Amino acid sequence: MSVTAKITAKGQITIPRHIRKVLTTDTVELEIEEGKVVLIPVRSVAGSLAKYAAGERPLSEIREKVWQEVADAAKD
Repeated sequence: MSVTAKITAKGQITIPRHIRKVLTTDTVELEIEEGKVVLIPVRSVAGSLAKYAAGERPLSEIREKVWQEVADAAKD
């Protein structure tokens, strides 16, 4: 099934409800495979934060660094 979505000036799209229900999460990973963008549901972000957990640092610092990397990746 194919669904068309418009990208806003801020680079955002609205994912239709029936697709969000299939994802069963509000966190997704985006990958490019053979010229296509693929949404992959992320069930837990704990594993994805492991590389930032070396040493004891406040969660707010780790979260800020992760979101900065996401923003930087979106610019590419």
